[in-house]
Amino acid sequence: MDPNNIPIIVYTTWPDISSAKSAGGELVASSLAACVNILPGMISFYCWQERLETGEEVVMIIKTRAEQVEAVIREVEARHPHETPAVISWPATGGSAGYLDWIAQMTPLVVK
Repeated sequence: MDPNNIPIIVYTTWPDISSAKSAGGELVASSLAACVNILPGMISFYCWQERLETGEEVVMIIKTRAEQVEAVIREVEARHPHETPAVISWPATGGSAGYLDWIAQMTPLVVK
């Protein structure tokens, strides 16, 4: 398989449903992502600036290709209201061949 076509899952969190929907819609509309899932209602505990924090967040799962992952990360960071947003990616090592092909078809190279 072409290394640029490897499907990638990007996980990120957002402070609210409105900002997540806006960013997710733009990622799909611009062909950077084939699909974005938004899951509201997550509770997070984390340390930030030496303090224990807790809060409600929204999970966003983005499906894209290796060739697009850096552009996806840049877009998330540009739109995100937090100074250091959570953005993690990993390759999808398996799945439905038809679905993986669809991800590749929906995410042609976008030059920005």
